[in-house]
This record gives sequence, structure tokens and C-alpha cells, in this order.
Amino acid sequence: MPPPPAKWTGLCEFNKSGGCSNKVIGARNFESGSKGMPPFDEGGHGSHTASIAAGNFVKHANVLGNAKGTAAGVAPGAHLAIYKICTDEGCAGADILAAFDAAIADGVDVLSVSVGQKSTPFYDDAIAVGAFAAIRKGILVSCSAGNYGPTSASVGNAAPWILTVGASTIDRSIRASVKLGNGEKFDGESLFQPSDYPPEFFPLVYSPYFCSAGTVNVADVEGKVVLCDSDGKTSITDKGRVVKQAGGVAMIVANSDLAGSTTIALEHVLPASHVSYSAGLSIKAYISSTSHPTASIAFEGTIIGEPSAPEVIFFSARGPSLATPGILKPDIIGPGMNILAAWPTPLHNNSPSKLTFNLLSGTSMSCPHLSGVAALIKSSHPDWSPAAIKSAIMTTADILNLKDSPILDQTEHPASIFAIGAGHVNPLRANDPGLIYDIQPDDYIPYLCGLGYNDTQVGLITLRTVRCSEESSIPEAQLNYPSFSIALRSKARRFQRTVTNVGKPTSSYTVHIAAPPGVDVTVKPHKLHFTKRNQKKTYTVTFKRSSSGVITGEQYAQGFLKWVSATHSARSPIAVKFE
Repeated sequence: MPPPPAKWTGLCEFNKSGGCSNKVIGARNFESGSKGMPPFDEGGHGSHTASIAAGNFVKHANVLGNAKGTAAGVAPGAHLAIYKICTDEGCAGADILAAFDAAIADGVDVLSVSVGQKSTPFYDDAIAVGAFAAIRKGILVSCSAGNYGPTSASVGNAAPWILTVGASTIDRSIRASVKLGNGEKFDGESLFQPSDYPPEFFPLVYSPYFCSAGTVNVADVEGKVVLCDSDGKTSITDKGRVVKQAGGVAMIVANSDLAGSTTIALEHVLPASHVSYSAGLSIKAYISSTSHPTASIAFEGTIIGEPSAPEVIFFSARGPSLATPGILKPDIIGPGMNILAAWPTPLHNNSPSKLTFNLLSGTSMSCPHLSGVAALIKSSHPDWSPAAIKSAIMTTADILNLKDSPILDQTEHPASIFAIGAGHVNPLRANDPGLIYDIQPDDYIPYLCGLGYNDTQVGLITLRTVRCSEESSIPEAQLNYPSFSIALRSKARRFQRTVTNVGKPTSSYTVHIAAPPGVDVTVKPHKLHFTKRNQKKTYTVTFKRSSSGVITGEQYAQGFLKWVSATHSARSPIAVKFE
């Protein structure tokens, strides 16, 4: 790694030399009550997310022998500065703001924030306030959408100046297949892959009480494979401890209906497989169909090439945003399931390697993937604003999976626009989007006034005096955002957007519209002609209810419009709420 850039003014608060390097160029502790304590990572979350964003190349990475290969962050050439803000009790708003202030003063380019809370007004949200100060200095802020899915309107970190990131699966699984006595087979996952587990069939029994402490009798499960239901209360690995203590030889954990197809590779204490909700139903049906049900688990190790990837993970928070329903959130989805990344301690005492890694899942993991992508784009386009980088990421996103079908969610049905936003990140295309939707920091002031915030509340966000009576307040959907989220009654609604040509100097774009069902969408003009780079063009979009085809009983509809040239395509998703 080269030395830190000349603009870097940050600090390293480790007591001993060697705590920082040309990779980790800064490390500071902002935890309340921990003044003077070095910013060591006791939990692992910080090391994991930092290495996803910008970890260097490390050969022979693996987790308990699985997912072997060369590990690297999304932007392995980037420097890292770490700001510790959270304790076991949570993350204090004052600590978050102090860390934002320090990072801005230190000279960072991108802020990755795998922290968040449920929706709250922006003036009362430390991350939203800190992020606004950051974007005023040209710093992009990428944040987790939250792990409150699949509940509707659960998305957090939804300020339009933040890149809000949901989570998707990747095409790798750590396979543990369940085989039933009737010949059926169901794919599951487990990070614990015992090499000595016999390939024979054992009696199979279902424990209807979620395999929590005190619910499993030795006489019922000893020497058997035990099927447990996931309940969201007792952790999956704790269920395994209960089964093992009662003498079970193996465990199958079936998802709840809520979790659907999402399976997690965990370090179980006994041979185990985590299977989908539908697989669980089939296994229960088999148990009920015979007096002597049997099962075996085949540990197949690392499997790559799952064609349904990426899928939206069940816990990935969903829109619409309660704080700003006129802005479509989340913005984007990225890898967040079973992600291999750095870990500060060995996963077990007998670890023979000094290279320590772990698999974790969450929007905490998807956020730094997008932070790394933003860093790469910033390196290629140092003059682009945070909004321009966001736009490039959103308008070039994928909406199809590896088998060229619509991206699915945990129900195995096409994911809604409130689950995927603009789609799944495509880093290569994002670096060359053709067109961008740019927003300058002061452009958010009419938007904030339009939310109904008073002058004091807007001032808390912008850190300067604002008089909304003197501003031209705008509806949320009038912000020059790369997506549309509108409420539609009987009257038509009209919005403007301005795009900037960052592709070929001479280029022409034609609009393609996939109107939401029940909505007529008109764009004028329908062609945009550019003669130079950075030239801007404005277009108008009109939405109105269709005279035919109004959807009875449906509250939302989705579609998109995209501008297409001979070499580029810039796609904007459209969400419509019928009122």
C-alpha cells in the first residue's frame, strides 16, 4: 500500500506502534465513557465490514475449511480509517455525530455506516444529520437499510442524500443436503461440515416446541435426527445445543414462513442443516406419512453457481419509507448473505491459521459492498458529487438474476420495488452510466421544507439558518432523484428531472417506458440529444390513472422508465401509490 494521501489529517489511537499502517491509516474511539481506550474491535463487526469495503488481497482465506480462495475487499487499493461509535448497549447519537465530524475533518472520501435505527424524522436522526454534513464536503455516505424485513415500511437510513442499501444472496452456498427415507432431497446450509458424519439414515423426529431449552426429552430424540422450527426467539445454534445435550445425532432447522427460502451457514455444535420453509413443510409431510421416518445429511462443502442468485434476503428492510414516502427506498441491494470477511479472533481454539475470517449475514454486510463500489467510482471520477455516484449505481443496476429471470425474494416470487429499489448493484456498468441525475446540497432545502419541517428543524439538518417561507418548497418526488415514488389520486401529477451527459460527447437517448399497471406515463421530450460532455437536459414526466386497467384493490404498482442510447441505458424505477 502507498502512504496515506497528502490531504489525510486523521489520527491513530492505538497505544502501541503497529496498530495502524498504510492500509488502516486511522483508528479512533468515540464510545461514550471510553476516553483513552484504544479502538480495538472486540465483537468482530467492525473488522468484518471494513474488510468487505477495502480489505487487501489475502490468499488461502477460508472459514473452517469452507469458501476457500483469495479474499479481497471491493476496493482493495483503498485506505481505511475506522471510527468506533458503538458499545454493547448501542450507538449514542452524540458519538455518531462526533465521529462524522472527525471523519469529515480528517479528509475521508466515502463513509460506510453499517449502523441504523427504525425510521425517524431526519432532524432527530444523528446519521441523517451527520451524513448531510458529509455530502456538503463531497463525501458519499453509504448506510444499511436495516434488518427489519420483510415487514413493509421497515426501511431506515432513508434520507435522500444517503445511499440506502438492502441485502441479497450470493451464488455460493455451504451445502448440507437433507436426504429422506422416501428418496426426497432438500438443499440446506451449514458452516460446520463434519468429515466423519456417517452417510447412513437415522430415525427422524419432529420437535413441535421449537427445540428451545426444556422442551426436548432425551427419550424422544436420542440417537435421532431432530427437525426443529425456527422461531426467531431461540437462536438456531442454541437449538443445536439443546438437541445435542438431549442426545440427538443431527438437527434439521426449518425456516418460518416469514424467512421463506433464506438459509444461513452457521457454525453448529452438531451435524445440522438449515433448510427453507417449503422444504420444512415437505419434511413434516413425510414424517406424518410413515411410521418409521428416516433421514441423513450429506455435507457437500462449498457449492458455487446458484442460478437463482441474487435473491432478496428475508430480513432486508423494505420500503416505502415512513420518513419520506416520496423517495423510493432502499436505493439498491448488494451482497449480504454468508459473506466471508476478516474477523479479529479464531472461530475455535484449535484454529491452525493466523488468517482469521468469518461468515456473517446482514445489511451490515451489503452496505460496505456499496461503499467499496462508490470508492472505485470516486477514484475513476473524482469530480463527481455524492449524488452523481449514487445515480450511476442506481440507474445501471441489474433487475435479473443469473438465469435472466426477475430477481426473487424469500417467497420465491419476483421481489417488489420496495425490496430491491433500483435493483442489484453492477459495479462495471456503474462506472460508465452515460447519464446521471445530479443533486447539489442546497437542492435538498426546498425538499426538506416541502416535508413540512419548520425552520428550526431544517436548520438542525443543514447546520445553517433556513427560512422555508423564502424557499420554493417542492414535493418529495420533484427532487432530481434517479427514481420515482408518487402518490396518485384522480388528478394527474407532473415532475421534472434533469440529466447530465457523462458519456460520449455526441449522443442521443430515447425514452422507453414500462408504465405501472393502472397508470399512464408520458415523457416529454421522448428524445434527448447531447453535443458535449456534462451537458444537461431536462425532461417532464406526467403520471395519471388509466381510464382502463385501474387495478381494483391494489395499493401500489411499479414500473420504470429508461433512457437508451446506442451504448448506454439509464433506468429509473417507478413506484405508484393509489390514493
